[in-house]
Amino acid sequence: MSDTFRMALNLDETDLAILERVEDDFDVSLETLADQLDLSKSAVHYRLNKLKDNGVIQGVTADVDPLALGLEMAAVTDVMVTHESGYSEDIGEQLIELDGVDQVYYTMGDVDFVVISRVQSRDQLNELIDRIVAIDGVNETSSKFVMQEFEANGGVAGNLTDEAREAVLDWTDK
Repeated sequence: MSDTFRMALNLDETDLAILERVEDDFDVSLETLADQLDLSKSAVHYRLNKLKDNGVIQGVTADVDPLALGLEMAAVTDVMVTHESGYSEDIGEQLIELDGVDQVYYTMGDVDFVVISRVQSRDQLNELIDRIVAIDGVNETSSKFVMQEFEANGGVAGNLTDEAREAVLDWTDK
């Protein structure tokens, strides 16, 4: 197994079913989960707490519709940088701190970082790109405008491939 697969606790099909349902509706009640999974409320509560305590569930959040805030322009920006010691962490942290930036990915290949951003206008995007280029070490950017978004159904647990699901269950059996 690669070092990126770092599961250290025992998960079973019931834990994965709980994760799928909580990802689908973070406000689902213990009673509803218990009914859906044919468990007692206390068993569901115990498992949820175990998943939280072990960092599998990292928080409970509300999904805010960006369009409700006028954030109708999404952009994907490739960022190319100068490669110096520690650049990935330093530049990555500076990128994610910029207002308007939603996600930052450090990548391998022709592009060093991929930045996903949301703004209300082209002017705001131009200002954001100016702030990206102003970061020491950033050499070049290339942005693409998102024309239509498609959302994955099911979140992390709900989108596991059969192979990944089996790997999680096999790993936790050890």
